[in-house]
Amino acid sequence: MRGETTSTSRACGAVARADRPCLLGYPRAALRTWVPSYLVHATSTVHAPSEDSATASDTVPPRSDSKTFARAVADLKDGFNRRELWLHLGWQDIKQRYRRSVIGPFWITISQGITALGLGLLYSQLLDTSISTFLPYITTGFIVWNFILGCVTEGTETFIANEGLIKHLPAPITIYVFRTVWRQTLMLAHNFLIYLIVVVVFWGAITKHGYTISAGGTPQPGLSWTALLAIPGFFLLALNAAWLTVVFGIISTRFRDLPQVVSSLINLAFFATPIVWSTDILEKKFANAASWRGYVAELNPLYHYVQVVRAPLIGAEINWHSWVVVGGLTVLGWSLAMVVLRNYRSRVSYWV
Repeated sequence: MRGETTSTSRACGAVARADRPCLLGYPRAALRTWVPSYLVHATSTVHAPSEDSATASDTVPPRSDSKTFARAVADLKDGFNRRELWLHLGWQDIKQRYRRSVIGPFWITISQGITALGLGLLYSQLLDTSISTFLPYITTGFIVWNFILGCVTEGTETFIANEGLIKHLPAPITIYVFRTVWRQTLMLAHNFLIYLIVVVVFWGAITKHGYTISAGGTPQPGLSWTALLAIPGFFLLALNAAWLTVVFGIISTRFRDLPQVVSSLINLAFFATPIVWSTDILEKKFANAASWRGYVAELNPLYHYVQVVRAPLIGAEINWHSWVVVGGLTVLGWSLAMVVLRNYRSRVSYWV
């Protein structure tokens, strides 16, 4: 027995130099002879091609439909169909903000009224205009502007603010878009009470045919049944607010500096938009040189957004090109929003 072991070890040492390594004291050649063939095939990493494997390699895996317009449209439709959820969440946002307050959400109305009254009195004196026609103008513009402002600034943080729900509630992300727009609509409804008060107080001034917003300005037709055009105007405004919330909200989840950038620029846009001043001021101030300055307002899309709602409410002249501009921006904006939804909708839960 000892002799056989010694000879085997010598053989292993000799073969180990030529064919390393030796396993368990036996040369590799011996293992090839002793190990059953089925074990070698079971542990080998090289397999001979078979008909099954060839067929499997030829099979193309199904294409994922997570980045398709169909899924983006389905997310939009499912989010809208769950309106009982986002209607409740939007109303709860208002209640939570003014919880334990005596007046409650009507603090929105009071603060808005004080601001509009203060700005109206101030700018009517600075611009030498009649308070009876200028206050309804600035009040209505300020109400519409605050809706736009809320949708833009809060829209950038729509998904960031709803991080907990997005990670734990399996729901379409457009629910949070509708929640933001609905919350701002409720705030606008509270502020609309100020408009009703102003209209009652200055009814005689703004219903007179040919009244002017500023001294020497363009004559206006006066308040009439055309005020109903503010309803489709607001509908277009809400549609644009929705696509802005989708685009800015998704981009902000990836680039967290965007909300601060938007907040800085929107304050500048307020003074560049005819809200506390009218386009008549340009004609009165610069006379014949006001033609090119008028394009400053006409090329400002925010002016057209405000005008499609404000002009009918105060009986001002309705510029139909503003409706064309807003309609075109609605189509372009939603086209962009659908592309963003298609490509990045599934990544929002990872970015927040």
